[in-house]
This record gives sequence, C-alpha cells and structure tokens, in this order.
Amino acid sequence: MGRDYAGAERTRRVPWGAIALVLLSGLALMRNGTEFGESGPPQPAAAASLDLGKDTAGPPVEGEPVQPLPYAPASRVKVPSIDVDAPIIDVNLDANGWIDAPPAEDPNLAGWYQNGIAPGQRGTAVVVGHVDNNSGPAVFYGLGSLQKGHRVEVDRYDGRVGIFEVYGVEVFSKNDFPGPRVYGDTGHAELRVITCGGGYSKAGGYDGNVVVFARLVDTR
Repeated sequence: MGRDYAGAERTRRVPWGAIALVLLSGLALMRNGTEFGESGPPQPAAAASLDLGKDTAGPPVEGEPVQPLPYAPASRVKVPSIDVDAPIIDVNLDANGWIDAPPAEDPNLAGWYQNGIAPGQRGTAVVVGHVDNNSGPAVFYGLGSLQKGHRVEVDRYDGRVGIFEVYGVEVFSKNDFPGPRVYGDTGHAELRVITCGGGYSKAGGYDGNVVVFARLVDTR
C-alpha cells in the first residue's frame, strides 16, 4: 500500500478527547495564509451555507446511511469540480494548539489531522491545506467555490476510497469559530476540508477559515 500502519481496527482515538477543549474553543484552525492577487480566493456563496444553528453539527441523513470504513490513514484527496488531486501528509497540532498546515513550499499538498478520525470512519475527519503561498494559488484556493452536491474523494492506505458529498460550505471568523458545529460528531462518517479565507490584511493575514462540510455517500 506504500505505508505500513498499525491499528487498522482502531475505533476511537484517545487524542480527540484529550484535545477536546482546544477544538471546541475554536483554536484548532489553519494558520494565516499569504497574499495573492487583488480579489483573493473565491468565497462561499450564500446558497452553499448550512442554514443551521451555531452549535448544530450537521443536517439529518436522507436515505440509508453508508456503512463506515475501518480506520486507515489518508493518502490522497481529489475534488474534481475544482481540479484538486493532491497527496496527503499527516499533520498534528503545533505548540499553540492549532492544526499544523502542510509545508507551504509545496502548493499541491494537503494534510490530514492524524490524531483524529480517518476519512470514511465514523466521526468527523479533518483535511487541511493552504489557500495560497508566495508563488500563487495553492491546493485549496478554489475551495470556497464548491457547492452542495459536489464530491470529495479521499484515498486511504488500505486501498479503499471514501466518497463524500458536500452539504455546506461556509467561512467563519477565526475569532468566533464554531468548534462544535465544525468538529462535532454527527453519528455518521463526515469530512471537513479547511483552508484560510475571509478578509485579508498584510498585518494579520486571512481573518477566517473556509470550511467544507461533507458526508460519506459511497466507498470503493
């Protein structure tokens, strides 16, 4: 598979509980991005918003839920509607309690929060990536243009693929980030894809985060 991993039958990761206060207080966000261009990256349209309360994790499931996959690390993310096809590396929390981004020097690289849920597993998995770097747009530059119904595919090191359907795309201020709504366990296999967004200043970088909410709808 290209990677040896232990704990294929792992069903619950202790670190989620250990860092729950960090996540739920909204501190586990992407760090600031870098400036690119006049207009900046696309921002979510109102039609893509969740229309839920601040602490609501996700909408009801329609139809029969898909059987979740067992634990396996993520290896690649594909978002056909915005031409994303990028390898995934493991990322963790930095010293300040933020989800660490992958190296900015590689624009086509995403990160999976390895101490959380595996994509396709029951719970909420988190994939992050830069919106831009000093050279121009990066892997998730177009994330804010996604719409409900678009698909995100995550390849895993067990050879399986989790296919997720987008049901919401929103931008949240880093100063008022709704942790329970973003990271909360809906009882289903969910995915959050996060990058920087919102307003930009040279002094403070991006003031928000674009968050894509997606739910497992198929596997292969």
